[in-house]
Amino acid sequence: MSLTARWRARARRLGLDAYTLYLACQDPRTPWIAKAVAASLVAYAFSPIDLIPDFIPVLGYLDEMVLLPLGVLLVSRMIPATVMADCRERAEHSLATGRPVSWLGAAIVLTAWIALAVVGIVLARRVFWPPD
Repeated sequence: MSLTARWRARARRLGLDAYTLYLACQDPRTPWIAKAVAASLVAYAFSPIDLIPDFIPVLGYLDEMVLLPLGVLLVSRMIPATVMADCRERAEHSLATGRPVSWLGAAIVLTAWIALAVVGIVLARRVFWPPD
């Protein structure tokens, strides 16, 4: 199997894992702390906006290649194995029909970008145009 094919397979697997965690958040057998961590991870994973834009060389894919898999691994260990198995089976069936998108996750990331832009503008104004 070529390197490209392996990366595509891993990306598909990550999407499946993220959707599995989404379903696990809705399961009453999942502990509340796992639900909280999984909900934030899923919102970010399915957000159409990235915290680190993909057009930035190397760093753009850092979140997809490192942060999301680590988050999935952490949360998967917090959820009982039977719940994960049930949710994974449901996720495989559901993803055959289409890819979910989290608009809440997009709103959170967009809000973070706007807040960073405002802070940057305020700091730049203080540096370049100090009060008299």
